[in-house]
Amino acid sequence: MLSEFDLISRYFSRPSCYATLGVGDDCALLPPCPGMQMAISTDMLVEGRHFFPYADPEKLGHKCLAVNLSDLAAMGATPRAFTLALSLPEANPNWLAAFSEGLFAVADAHGCELIGGDTTKGPLTICITIFGEIPPGLALRRDAAQAGDDIWVSGTLGAARMALAVYRHELSIDVAMQHAAAARLHTPTPRIPLGLALRGIAHAAIDISDGLIGDLGHILDRSKLGGTLNVDALPHGDILAVLPPEMRRRFTLAGGDDYELCFTAPTTNRAAVLAAAQSAATAVTRVGTIDASPGLRLIDANGAMINLQSLALSSFDHFISS
Repeated sequence: MLSEFDLISRYFSRPSCYATLGVGDDCALLPPCPGMQMAISTDMLVEGRHFFPYADPEKLGHKCLAVNLSDLAAMGATPRAFTLALSLPEANPNWLAAFSEGLFAVADAHGCELIGGDTTKGPLTICITIFGEIPPGLALRRDAAQAGDDIWVSGTLGAARMALAVYRHELSIDVAMQHAAAARLHTPTPRIPLGLALRGIAHAAIDISDGLIGDLGHILDRSKLGGTLNVDALPHGDILAVLPPEMRRRFTLAGGDDYELCFTAPTTNRAAVLAAAQSAATAVTRVGTIDASPGLRLIDANGAMINLQSLALSSFDHFISS
């Protein structure tokens, strides 16, 4: 049977590159780069709340770090290191091997190293704290939107919610589409290159984790502004093209688990935004405008107003959503 320290040594100990001192001591030691600020974020994933029981451990390892990397992307920060706190019902070697493989694959892809953490026995819970760096004054803060800004989103929206609908037996689609949608749910792509490319171009940004209308709402609230969103301009990709229009609207507006970026930028920077997106190999779509008047307004492709209440939309809330 694996002890706690055998488990750490076998599955989570690696040579340090960025940290002066990494896994294995009471604290890790991080040398801040000259002239940089630290960007720090924490996310917790709980079995039965954020992922299904008996989830594929390799995909779970990917997702638990990817969602933290997505927070750094939304700030325009370069990933450096992370800690892992892991509560496990049992020390299963097969589960641990697959989980650590998925975790380190996405960590290595973004140059982000594990520097410490904790393990204990209990309900399956994963908590990651991630550390990044950004030059002072270049963070893409939620409170930095300005009236007249364009609203943009990266990639496509709604596929993760489509996969969840299939799992909940709310929807039936062919197997190929199920697999494509499930990949968006279980192995999201953190938009780190785009976040870095938008430094000095975008004003405000947030990653779309709980649904676009809710997450954009955080930008509007923090910036004390409003917005107008063209619902029919939201990029949904080929996967959602088979859905009825009203369902497609619901999934793209409030589906959650997209982990794309929503950001604002001045109209004069449209060409720069598109160039940044091209350099990051990530599609972006202009979907609305930041307004001086408070509140979020939805319009269709013809400019007609859509009643938000009529769509029965709500973004995910950890203490309200089921």
